[in-house]
Amino acid sequence: MVYEGFQFFDIIVFAGIAAFLIYRLRNVLGKRSGFEKKIGKPQPREKEINSTKNIPQLKENETKLSKAYEVLTDFDHKKFLEGAKFAFETIINAFNNSDKKTLKNLLTKDVFLIFENAIEEKKNNPNYQFYSIVVDEVTNVSVIDSLINITIKITSEQFKDNDESTISKKQDTWTFQKKINSNSPIWLLSST
Repeated sequence: MVYEGFQFFDIIVFAGIAAFLIYRLRNVLGKRSGFEKKIGKPQPREKEINSTKNIPQLKENETKLSKAYEVLTDFDHKKFLEGAKFAFETIINAFNNSDKKTLKNLLTKDVFLIFENAIEEKKNNPNYQFYSIVVDEVTNVSVIDSLINITIKITSEQFKDNDESTISKKQDTWTFQKKINSNSPIWLLSST
């Protein structure tokens, strides 16, 4: 029974310490009261971003991509070209395997209809595999309304029926399209 008074006293002491710590934290950290402006330098407008944007050193076959740097705020030509190679392989494999669901997410409506018709006419061949894919050149970059189009020339080596002696070289010219103000990293195939 003697200890009951000490427990009550301990609780009062700890409550006092907690109140003191909350008071001190509130003084140090402050409290939020309504709308507060962000501290820092003001964000430049889009035209100012484009005029001051640093364009990295581009290879001779990539120089037309400088226009994409001028128009897109977060453009990275290396990521775009790697993504284009990956998209090329994914689209051709989906086409050869009659995978319309994958194609629908990577093609514009008009190009999807062309691929869909070719699949229905059995112009695809699931026995082809890729040996290599190389982006040879960026042939054009254009801005039309709110869309940017990048046209690239791709050389691929493909073989049939797991037989590398059947390797054939193919050259394609594909145009990828994206809305300028889109935050999505996905570019759609708009022309082959």
